[in-house]
Amino acid sequence: MGSHAMIVSRELGIACTAGVPAATRRIPDGALVEVDGSKGTVTILELP
Repeated sequence: MGSHAMIVSRELGIACTAGVPAATRRIPDGALVEVDGSKGTVTILELP
């Protein structure tokens, strides 16, 4: 079952990741990230 945000982002073709504990505290605004849905990983590529 997906959240509303996940469903809307899927329909708009925008990447959405859910269930990443403390992501908003651990990943700063403006960071370049890579989301791999197959592996279930989020990798910070570049910090602002």
